[in-house]
Amino acid sequence: MSKKVIWITGASSGIGEASAYKFVKEGFFVILSARNQEALEKVKSSSAHPENCKVIPLDLLDQASFKEKTKEAIAAFGHIDMMLHNGGISQRSLIRETPLAVDRKLMEVNFFGTVGLTKALLPHFIARKSGQFGVISSLVGKFGSPFRSSYAASKHALHGFFESLRLEHFDENIAVTMICPGFIKTDVSKNALTADGSPLNEMDKAQENGMSAEDCAKEIFNALKKKKEEVYIGGKETMGIYLKRFVPAIFTKILRKSEVR
Repeated sequence: MSKKVIWITGASSGIGEASAYKFVKEGFFVILSARNQEALEKVKSSSAHPENCKVIPLDLLDQASFKEKTKEAIAAFGHIDMMLHNGGISQRSLIRETPLAVDRKLMEVNFFGTVGLTKALLPHFIARKSGQFGVISSLVGKFGSPFRSSYAASKHALHGFFESLRLEHFDENIAVTMICPGFIKTDVSKNALTADGSPLNEMDKAQENGMSAEDCAKEIFNALKKKKEEVYIGGKETMGIYLKRFVPAIFTKILRKSEVR
């Protein structure tokens, strides 16, 4: 996998930042994107090989910019082999208290932003008859959870879209790896939207005690290297996938009694 090019969104912190360090260390050229250019420059300078990184600021809500941003990304190192869709935002609010505008923002960032950038890059992959999308979903991309209704909906939607893409572009050698993390120790809960659209600014206990972003990045790297179709990353919370599949009624009771926020 050495000397390949990967474009990572949400690369300024958390899983995206840790993944950037991992891929640079493994010999990749890495394109770093997120809204915060200053934070991206810090990630670049902190990587093992800053000369192998290119910073391209990107806002997933600014979908009109995707075509030009994609041209810039391709020009950075001449081509792109992989896209790691990591940019997104979480949620901590009850359905009855959340106005539709907040639901729409979650869908615009997590789903339409990711889909729009995919459509901008897809012709490049088709022309090269090679490419891979790594999509950071979530365990709640496989089942719903309290306080995360539209976040879960946006992640469910990504599975539907990218499973279709995988089937449509198999003959062009375009792979899709759906990545479903559980509790990873990042600031995702701090940045999660509350009912009024403001960030929670609190660390979830489960998040605080979760897997490190560095260990998560290692598993992401291995999953992409092996071109796995889907991978679940985390601790015992990943068992929820199998409980939902085989004993859904029991799993529902477990979720009702669990202390999630």
